Amino acid sequence: MFKKVNIAVQIIPFSKEFEVYSLVDKAIEVIQHSGIKHQVCPFETVLEGEYDAIMHVLKNAQKACLDAGADEVLVNIKIQNRKNADVTLEDKMDKYS
Repeated sequence: MFKKVNIAVQIIPFSKEFEVYSLVDKAIEVIQHSGIKHQVCPFETVLEGEYDAIMHVLKNAQKACLDAGADEVLVNIKIQNRKNADVTLEDKMDKYS
């Protein structure tokens, strides 16, 4: 069984024709429909799950921005991975609830 990781992603689309937030929404839609646990935040979205599955979703999220009219996308990714344990959103967030 694969361990769970947390991957935070910020996808910044650039377009001369389209409003940036409408393009970001396309990326978020891909993530929301992926079935992968996630949390949308003001500056990035954090996903929890198996590494390769998340990376596949992020590839599709970038494609969605480009297909919607972005001329290019800049992607910032942060990954938290543990040697012998899952990484969960609750590990970091429960103390603030």
